[in-house]
Amino acid sequence: QVQLVESGGGLVQAGGSLRLSCAASGGTIDRYRMDWFRQAPGKEREFVAHIKWSGSTSYAGSVKGRFTISRDNAANTVYLQMSTLKPEDTAVYSCAAANEFSGQYFAWGQGTQVTVSS
Repeated sequence: QVQLVESGGGLVQAGGSLRLSCAASGGTIDRYRMDWFRQAPGKEREFVAHIKWSGSTSYAGSVKGRFTISRDNAANTVYLQMSTLKPEDTAVYSCAAANEFSGQYFAWGQGTQVTVSS
């Protein structure tokens, strides 16, 4: 059973950068689509980015050009490089693993807090 653990969150000033990691254990993730989501206080969870097993990526419009998702299959880890951070990026960021063909999610991490101060 795949388990996901996020790390790398913290407090950063607006305009700064952070790199989040999502480390998998209990199984390999190289054949799955890996997604990042975020949820701000009082708001619905929203999609941030995903990367397919092929390496193809997709981003939410609000982060496109500022965030980069990548994966290191040898390390069984997915990353989210976040640059030019804004206060509205403040949220709990979570990663999830999905079957690329069915779209069904089968593993979620607990999340890591990102706080961007103005």
